[in-house]
Amino acid sequence: MDKLRENWGSKLGFILAAAGSAVGLGNIWRFPYLAGENGGAAFIFVYILCVLVIGIPVLVAEILIGRTTQKNPVGTFKQLGKTKFWIAIGGMGVAAGFIILSFYSVVAGWTLGYIYEAISGNLMQYNLPDVTNSHFTALIQNPVWIISMHGIFMLLTMSVVFFGVQKGIELGSKIMMPLLFVLLIALMIRGLTLEGASKGLEYLFYPDWSKINMKVILNALGQAFFSLSLGMGAMLTYGSYMSKKDNIPSAAIWVAFLDSAIAIIAGVCIFTVVFATGQNPDAGPSLIFRTLPVVFTKITGGYIFSIIFFIALSLAALTSTVSLLEVVSAYFVDEKGWSRKNAVLLFGLMIFIIGIPSALSFSVLSGFTLFDKSFFDLTEFLSSNLMLPIGGFFISIFVGWIWDFEKVIENIKPGAEKIFMKYSWIFIGWKLILKYLAPVLIFIVLLSSIGII
Repeated sequence: MDKLRENWGSKLGFILAAAGSAVGLGNIWRFPYLAGENGGAAFIFVYILCVLVIGIPVLVAEILIGRTTQKNPVGTFKQLGKTKFWIAIGGMGVAAGFIILSFYSVVAGWTLGYIYEAISGNLMQYNLPDVTNSHFTALIQNPVWIISMHGIFMLLTMSVVFFGVQKGIELGSKIMMPLLFVLLIALMIRGLTLEGASKGLEYLFYPDWSKINMKVILNALGQAFFSLSLGMGAMLTYGSYMSKKDNIPSAAIWVAFLDSAIAIIAGVCIFTVVFATGQNPDAGPSLIFRTLPVVFTKITGGYIFSIIFFIALSLAALTSTVSLLEVVSAYFVDEKGWSRKNAVLLFGLMIFIIGIPSALSFSVLSGFTLFDKSFFDLTEFLSSNLMLPIGGFFISIFVGWIWDFEKVIENIKPGAEKIFMKYSWIFIGWKLILKYLAPVLIFIVLLSSIGII
């Protein structure tokens, strides 16, 4: 079975697919908002530091254990960890992908629905925040609309994963990621040409060092960790399709660079037009659906740019949902001997069905709560706040403490011989980070994400 397992057609294919997994809705709205709220350039500096010190080392570790075994998260820990505990950690990664996709596809469906809203011209009718807010609320409270958009987005996701690693995920990433980049650049250029755009740049890039405190550092650390899709098994699974000739540290740096660059570009796109049109930059998550439609009505060419923006947003979401479904599919293909097509069709359908209560959390199930959370909020909390940091914590523990360091070096050297020969001290530093620094900081992220600190 291992000999028949698919591989990436090129290193570029892996980098674009992995960057696509990392780049998602959080890059487009959450990163710019956090940056502006937490000191602008000062936050970006702390964020980049967190990516370099924690994000990339853990990313390298996750990719490495996937490439070493050429298996899914469960198969990887079954081969390397051998105990039931480590197999369970791998299983948690598969479960996280399943749960995250069930609610993430709901929000991704909103972006798809807003492409239609933009093309139909509906968005251009709403030039006041209150009216735009009412329109958005009416849409997500419409069970037919929200379930339909959720279903269509799942079909798009399934169609990419259905065709396999090279013909589906890699080909799709080679099309979607450059297109996403081009669309964001076009939006950024338009934003920069607006009168008053400099205020947006100041909001995003002017360093207010006085705002840097422990909360800001935790926000930056959490954003760095979650933005790179760490702990959910996606990077491990994508790494399992890598060739032994590929340079893992180099690929990881490229993935982190593209992820951060797109987040910063998105920030410029959004806040130049928000400030140029006098809108509220503190809208947070609602910025995308409640504030930006108003912005588009106030700029020349707003109709075209509203379409471009929501297409870009949908592409960012799709590259992430594809990686989540691949984690689930790879498990059943590798461990259970299923065909890829059957795994994608069955579990894509199951994830759609399980996502329906999340979709209805804004309408007919809005009164249903468990532990004081709606179904949507509960699934997001369990996966994002618990499963992901726990997964990342144990990946760093496994590579730093459980896996013999000589074996770690033996497996990471192929493809990175030049780096190892010239800068062998980097691998010693990487090991120390995984042993001591990363587990402590990820554990702090976990405590912060569940509200203990």
